[in-house]
Amino acid sequence: MDQSIINSYNEAKKLYAAHGINVDEVLEKLAGIKISLHCWQGDDVRGFLFKDKELSGGIAVTGSYPGRAGTPDELRKDLEKALSLIPGKHKVNLHAIYADTDEKVDLDELEPRHFAPWVDWAKEQGLGLDFNPTCFSHPKAADGFTLSHADEEIRSFWIKHCKASRKIAEHFGRELGQPCVTNFWVPDGYKDTPVDRLAPRARLKDSLDEVFSEVIDPQYNIDAVESKLFGIGSESYVVGSHEFYMGYGLTRGKAICLDAGHFHPTEVISNKLSSILMFSEQLLLHVSRPVRWDSDHVVTMDDELLEIARELVRGDLLPRTNIGLDFFDGSINHIAAWVIGTRNTIKALLRAMLEPIAELKAIELAGDYTSRLALVEEFKSYPFGAVWDYYCASQNTPVREGWLADVKAYEQEVLSVR
Repeated sequence: MDQSIINSYNEAKKLYAAHGINVDEVLEKLAGIKISLHCWQGDDVRGFLFKDKELSGGIAVTGSYPGRAGTPDELRKDLEKALSLIPGKHKVNLHAIYADTDEKVDLDELEPRHFAPWVDWAKEQGLGLDFNPTCFSHPKAADGFTLSHADEEIRSFWIKHCKASRKIAEHFGRELGQPCVTNFWVPDGYKDTPVDRLAPRARLKDSLDEVFSEVIDPQYNIDAVESKLFGIGSESYVVGSHEFYMGYGLTRGKAICLDAGHFHPTEVISNKLSSILMFSEQLLLHVSRPVRWDSDHVVTMDDELLEIARELVRGDLLPRTNIGLDFFDGSINHIAAWVIGTRNTIKALLRAMLEPIAELKAIELAGDYTSRLALVEEFKSYPFGAVWDYYCASQNTPVREGWLADVKAYEQEVLSVR
């Protein structure tokens, strides 16, 4: 390791130690946090089961940056490159349409064997896998309804698919020795104002009850349910609203997924974390960056990302929180997007861990709001960057923007010839 990095780190440690912060312990804790990288950033949410099917369900990817993955092997290779530039050991999040099989199989027929190459690869890489049923980009989702569909036959198809997804997730958990988080999101909703808001929600509740009717050990699979405020084609009404899934998750013992882009533009999920985890055992975060709407931009270290990290750290909520990324930007290098978003998420957690939390809480409880504000603001310029550089170097990943040269070289050698 470069001596200047070590020197800067040691000086930073002294400053933090003056406030009772053991930086070595912070880095040890940080190394144990797993971020789930979403596979769909690597190929613009195309998948491999129905590669020629247009995206639906209110999902849109803009941009046509060259070099996106076109096969499972290419996608795994790209993920390996991204993960080599991100400190720590993490997870990869798969959608059902990313099955790696030569069989012609529909979503309701998927089995663990259709994902065998992914499991073998994850074992080799020392990674965990998360999972999602794919309730979009399919003829049986063409009218915008799946689990809440009024047609019993169509609804049954999606129930079977979601049941199959849980069995696949259970297999992941058993094989890899860590829980697979299976997230259930459906695009169901109306473009214009419906007359009956209740009936679709009643059907969705009954469908989910059937999906979850088989008990699966949470050491292998953790179920999560995800809400959305609106989407393209469901601007006026979404069946699976925040209130619906909050009620469902709390009464059924399911993790509630909060996506940073799935709320009103003036809402932030950082303010919801402590409330949800007051009553729920588990939480799933989809860290994204909305720009005016659920546009899923690459995560930057903006105010909301920092507030999310602070809430998780200040409330000691990390042990009960599963953190995944959810953005898809086709306008820039696909691997760089993973690296930027993941490194920023980890970096935000580090910044939060390097705050004098016990001191700040004591000051706040004593009513000394002047000192609270002063300390919070001063710590924004404390040398967390020196700690981050040391952490990256100690994890054998590039320091600062050094990773960009690796990505550019990979682009020239691999991506440009696709």
